Amino acid sequence: MNTWLQQTLRRLCPKRSGATLISESFGTLPCPETPVAVIGDIHGRADLLNALLAVLAKQAPGHHMIFVGDYVDRGPDSAAVIEKLRTIRNATCLCGNHEMMMLEFLDDPIAKGGRWLRNGGIATLNSYGITLADNSSTDIIAASTQLRTRLADGTENWLRALTVSWQSGNLLVTHAGPDPAQPIPGQEDDVFLWGHKRFLRDPRHDGIWVAHGHWARKAATVADGRIGVDTGAWSSGILTAALITPDGDVNFVDSR
Repeated sequence: MNTWLQQTLRRLCPKRSGATLISESFGTLPCPETPVAVIGDIHGRADLLNALLAVLAKQAPGHHMIFVGDYVDRGPDSAAVIEKLRTIRNATCLCGNHEMMMLEFLDDPIAKGGRWLRNGGIATLNSYGITLADNSSTDIIAASTQLRTRLADGTENWLRALTVSWQSGNLLVTHAGPDPAQPIPGQEDDVFLWGHKRFLRDPRHDGIWVAHGHWARKAATVADGRIGVDTGAWSSGILTAALITPDGDVNFVDSR
């Protein structure tokens, strides 16, 4: 990071004793312009989403909610998750790679649908009342057609309108991690959806913190310019949010 940018970010987000640990190796703190709650991968767990929303209503009522994507697949209630997300005010919903695979299943079920079905798509179909009897081309096309019909209430348009990133101050929120060696503008959508191979290894040098999901861990993490909020909700039973304030505080809450 150049000296001017580093000094500017430190002036805007000065170190405080409680936040020294997360800034020592990166030089600055994550400082959005307003308080935000970054919510991890939900993967069809409507029960955990509702539980976490209740927690946030009590502990972070003024925080802008940002969902990092992967609302569907694997868990049992993808349809209910999407229905709930569409009703939430003061929220930004980002696109994850699982939403992208779902849209590919609608657009080209034979050529691209297999990857989605192998990675939890069958659970999503079931949540919409669609059963895939076998993997024949006829059955896959029929399932794709049925899904489009079930999404005709505006859900498909909502999914297609999802953006891949959101930024405030020096905090970028995305599903997976962009190339740490390249400026954020101009990066391909794929790195925001699937992650760049260097993202978890190399820190950025422009002072931008990246809050993300995609890589499930037992606990949320904050270090080296990265805030990971995917705690494998669909299998762990724990959906996590990072509460981040303009003065650089990062605290985690979850659905328990």
